[in-house]
Amino acid sequence: MKIVAIIQARMNSARLPGKVLVNIAGVPMLQRIIDRVSVTPSIDEVIVATSDKKENDKLCEWLEGFPEVGLFRGSENDVLDRFYKCATYHKADVIVRITADDPLKDASIIEDAVNYLLARKHLDYCSNTILPTYPEGLDIEIIRFSALERAWKEATLFSEREHVTPYIWKNQNLFNIHNFVYSKNLSSWRWTVDKPIDISFMERIFTHFEGEPLVNFEKVIEYLECNPEIITINQGIPRNEGYLKSIDAELKL
Repeated sequence: MKIVAIIQARMNSARLPGKVLVNIAGVPMLQRIIDRVSVTPSIDEVIVATSDKKENDKLCEWLEGFPEVGLFRGSENDVLDRFYKCATYHKADVIVRITADDPLKDASIIEDAVNYLLARKHLDYCSNTILPTYPEGLDIEIIRFSALERAWKEATLFSEREHVTPYIWKNQNLFNIHNFVYSKNLSSWRWTVDKPIDISFMERIFTHFEGEPLVNFEKVIEYLECNPEIITINQGIPRNEGYLKSIDAELKL
């Protein structure tokens, strides 16, 4: 089984352009994500999948400094197509979907999710996103290639194409899925970067753990529980704001 982590990234984010390479405590965000994902024992290959638009040339040039990381370019808005063609090209049996705005992605969560799916041959998809309990930004989705291929063939809505996996988790009559949960509900916590205030939050975290760039998520939770004022820096922003905007746009058609 070849397990490939695909990091979707682009420079022209609508809400925070260029955010994937923004410095967080002196390190570009995408580098933090690559470093944290790459130490996952089960992952065989890490690929950054960006679009073929010229705006992403700078990102591709930056990635030349990471020869161990693959690069794939595809559709700008049909991200499902980009993922499918990337997975096909790299002969992935299992895909780990990673978004490039979550610099605290955690290898232990990824590893547990991959192993859970691999131990159950009937499962098509494993995630912690359907009924979220982890902080936003620790989201992880593990997808068998067969499920990704079916979604690629059958998904028609813009939201299903732009956000890769909705066709799978909305059609539980077609796919066998599993949602895993944390021991407590921290779904209101925001550990993702989509606005300038999110950068301020991440600066506090990574400055505190300057000597531990791969710090485990539970240690971060302990730190925040002892310093709750940091949690409030970027609270109040709706979870999955991008997906909700896509749905809203579809309803207006």
